[in-house]
Amino acid sequence: MDISIKIAYFTQKDWPAISAIYKEGIDTGVATFETQVPTWKAWDVSHSKPCRIKAIRKNTIAGWAALSPTSKREVYKGVAEVSIYITQKCRGLGIGKLLLSKLIEKSEKAGFWTLQAGVFRNNKASIDLHKSLGFREIGYREKVAKLDDIWHDNILLERRSKIII
Repeated sequence: MDISIKIAYFTQKDWPAISAIYKEGIDTGVATFETQVPTWKAWDVSHSKPCRIKAIRKNTIAGWAALSPTSKREVYKGVAEVSIYITQKCRGLGIGKLLLSKLIEKSEKAGFWTLQAGVFRNNKASIDLHKSLGFREIGYREKVAKLDDIWHDNILLERRSKIII
């Protein structure tokens, strides 16, 4: 892994670069069911403020990861969904593993006890990444959504904190 990669929080000023990487993910057709990048305002209100990080490589944002709470109900306050995106030109450099491992650390400090991810069945790199950091496959949703007139299955993964019991 490239040791020059730095991890930092991101804010609204980073949104142009973050949203560009998000758009790359949308364009792959296997990263998200979203079809358009949301506005900063819409994205900001739906994601946990202490759990949004960026990877910086050669003074450029190379990827990002964030958590969005799965419910507003008090009993689920410690459950969040993972989003992680790496710019195309930096994939395969270990940035995803670094980001996800740091996101796990931040999530536990913020009180999240369960992280979950829904990954397209054919996004093997993302499934392997999550499993390498303690996520386990708990099932799948068959033909859960149609994107560009193609039905997709979603593999469900979760990671239970060993710190927050």
